[in-house]
Amino acid sequence: MSGVLMLALRVIMAVCLYAFIGLVIYITWKDLRQQSTLASRKNIPSLFLINEEAGKELTFSIQKSEGSIGRDQSCDIHFEESTLSARHARVSYHHNQWWAEDLNSTNGTWLNDHPLLQPSVIDTGDRLTCGKVDFTIKIKPVE
Repeated sequence: MSGVLMLALRVIMAVCLYAFIGLVIYITWKDLRQQSTLASRKNIPSLFLINEEAGKELTFSIQKSEGSIGRDQSCDIHFEESTLSARHARVSYHHNQWWAEDLNSTNGTWLNDHPLLQPSVIDTGDRLTCGKVDFTIKIKPVE
């Protein structure tokens, strides 16, 4: 009987040990994921797209690493303009720079009067044109 009891105790100890190791790994992974998310959010400079039409200025702000422009309601910058595709263009932050890219739109995307044929770096003062909608780019550096 003592042999069965010793085996049961060993099994219980092994289960407890593996549960403890698993818990330590899970907590470490969760903490690292949270820290990387916080670190990536801190380093993103704010992107502002300014649209001036009919003497009225509209300013759109992108505070995350990616934003979309188009007619679709789910786009971060939404315009009811017939020359815009549903998902017309995307702006994204990576490699410590803001980038713009066309999403195979019908009427094209232009950067400083040049067709945007591949993802390109954008900077303050650049002009981004989606269909017939013009935006002036302003980037606010991280403080």
